[in-house]
Amino acid sequence: MPRFFCPAPLATDALLELPAGAARHVQVLRLQPGDAITLFNAGPGWDSASSPGGEFDATVTRMGRSDVQVQVGSHHATEREPARRVHLAVGMPANDRMDWLVEKATELGVASIQPLMTERSVLRLSGERAAKKVAHWQSVAISGCEQCGGNRVPTVHPLLTLPQWLKALPAEAHDRQRLLLSLRKGGGPLTAGPLKQEAVFLSGPEGGLGGAEEDLAIAQGFVPVSLGQRVLRAETAALAALTTLALLP
Repeated sequence: MPRFFCPAPLATDALLELPAGAARHVQVLRLQPGDAITLFNAGPGWDSASSPGGEFDATVTRMGRSDVQVQVGSHHATEREPARRVHLAVGMPANDRMDWLVEKATELGVASIQPLMTERSVLRLSGERAAKKVAHWQSVAISGCEQCGGNRVPTVHPLLTLPQWLKALPAEAHDRQRLLLSLRKGGGPLTAGPLKQEAVFLSGPEGGLGGAEEDLAIAQGFVPVSLGQRVLRAETAALAALTTLALLP
């Protein structure tokens, strides 16, 4: 059944005009009145006070030229999120690899994504260009969530430099485990544990983080960890870490 993110209050039996993005998607699929769909509304920055989570049955009731009306049906408290919440901070890979990384990280259940500009980052963005890119990546995350069956769209945070982000970290909850993907000596395997149920995972761009950048992260409480002896692409390393953290008890 087609699934759509609907950033609006949802309630059983309500008649609802779908937001523009979801309406366009319904029209592209050539759905007709009477067709069944699934809606969810736990978007970026989700909290239980603004949405019950889970998903709702819905039925298309009217198809206009640019608008779609649906009737909301039963709520299902279905959750498909990993038990461990992982927040990914990543030095942006070049070209379209960041799009791919956002999509796949969403499919793997990442809680949020923090794009970073680092010493070795090829992609350099600022101002309006940066804002447009972040909005685009948020759209990629929404599409990924619709496709994979997730009900909580991860937040793609505004672009920051690594020092800016590290400086802001003390304001975050201190119970998040801080992990740094690193090849430096003394770093243990990611699988060694023990692991907390919420983690921030920092991974670099092509070539990894510079030594001084790693020192900054370690000074903020990040613990160096390794994924093994193979040299992985930046996006592969981040996704391998997410998969491992999702599977470990």
